[in-house]
Amino acid sequence: MSFSTSAILTQKSTLPKGAWLVVALLFFIGALNYLDRIMITTMRDSIIQAMPMSDARFGLLTSAFLWTYGILSPFAGFLADKFNRSRVVIVSLLVWSVVTWLTAYSKTYEQLLATRILMGISEACYIPAALALISDYHRKTTRSLATGIHMTGIMVGSSLGFLGGLLAENHTWNYVFIFFGVVGIVYSIVIALVLRDPPKNPENVLIEKPADKVNFFDGIGNLFRRRSFMIMLVYWGLLGIVSWLVMGWLPTYYKEHFKLSQGIAGLYATGYLYPASIVGLLLGGFLADRWSRTNRLARIHVPAIGLCIAAPTIFLASGTSILPLAIFAFMIFAITRAFGDSNMMPMLCMAVDPRYRATGYGVLNFFSTIIGGIALYAGGVLRDSNIDLSKMYQFAALIMVICSGLLFMIRPKPVSDGE
Repeated sequence: MSFSTSAILTQKSTLPKGAWLVVALLFFIGALNYLDRIMITTMRDSIIQAMPMSDARFGLLTSAFLWTYGILSPFAGFLADKFNRSRVVIVSLLVWSVVTWLTAYSKTYEQLLATRILMGISEACYIPAALALISDYHRKTTRSLATGIHMTGIMVGSSLGFLGGLLAENHTWNYVFIFFGVVGIVYSIVIALVLRDPPKNPENVLIEKPADKVNFFDGIGNLFRRRSFMIMLVYWGLLGIVSWLVMGWLPTYYKEHFKLSQGIAGLYATGYLYPASIVGLLLGGFLADRWSRTNRLARIHVPAIGLCIAAPTIFLASGTSILPLAIFAFMIFAITRAFGDSNMMPMLCMAVDPRYRATGYGVLNFFSTIIGGIALYAGGVLRDSNIDLSKMYQFAALIMVICSGLLFMIRPKPVSDGE
């Protein structure tokens, strides 16, 4: 039975039972995923006091996580394509939660570094599997919004990173890792009872897995032979540069450009941007789903249009001397830039073999993480060369225009996905 003729079981559009419950369950897992990875950065003083180390060695803890996470993402995505997606999600949550708990018992820097590497390995398996699972449940006019809601959970987890520092101040840094490790272990047991891959029956409108077996190297070759995937790869990598440049240096920009204190600059950089990004994730998903009823390329065009709006707002924010105007412009950027996050996996579903969706997202994750990390470092080099942040932000605006143009170039071939 060939893939092109056997993938669709039915053309009905009814969602499988529990489709929105899956999104709700993954919302909290996504929040915990990012909270567990980021909270160590907010406990710097407590950790260094208990385990003396240089700033370079402390920075390596995060770098080691990112390098491991990025490099393993394609392989982690393949696991979700080859095996049961919900099982991969559950095992990933359980393992990284155990690692989080074990981190509390680190006595030396080397042990702490090892736990960060293990965290990168276990967390790399989550995002590709979760997004692919949501795509399996949500088809036609709910896929982008469902993805956006899940990404909102990730945003919430990132914004709650401050809890690490707060709890470490009132207790110890060990207590924080034990607490959230136990929370994750308990939650993994709970979701193991209810989280399942979607059923494969005509009433639930799902695709039957192709008879062809999945193979990692075949999957990589399959992906890179597709022009649309290659365009998406360049687009996602360039967008990673924008995100790291803008978000990574925004507190510094506010502080220097508007002569603010470190605390106020940090508040403006996060207090306004995170809520705006959440709005953008939901709005981008909603608009793409609604427009997809009449425009097959809506999930490509909505992010492209969003970037056309985001680019001039960043350019405006980089040059204005009026603080409220800069805050407003960065908020518009955060809203419209987030359209791409709601629609990246839905776009991928339009362009790649359904057997390799998670693998494809893993490759995109790898490319974006590596390029974004290089961009963040390059920003520091430019800063050392006395290049003003305004110039870097104007460069980011130009990159977003290029990204928008790349999206408009995508012409995905129809795939057997029930679209």
